[in-house]
Amino acid sequence: MYSKEVMVQNKVGLHARPATFFIQKANEFKSLITVEKEERRVNAKSLLGVLSLGIIGGTNITIRAEGIDEEAAVEALVKLVKSGFAE
Repeated sequence: MYSKEVMVQNKVGLHARPATFFIQKANEFKSLITVEKEERRVNAKSLLGVLSLGIIGGTNITIRAEGIDEEAAVEALVKLVKSGFAE
């Protein structure tokens, strides 16, 4: 298992549009990927799951992956979050 914590950079957080980009990127990988906020953990490939976390700007989240491409998956998603989803 590989994981990293990252702060959500964009002001509005993971609302519908950025969450969609996040899920699309997660689905490029074979690993099981989860995103965690505080003590709640959801499937990073589920739009409803990610939206249910209510992630706003400035929130720290943990991205975890387990599988053959776990490190690449986490690094790609961390990079996407740090980019602010081009907003």
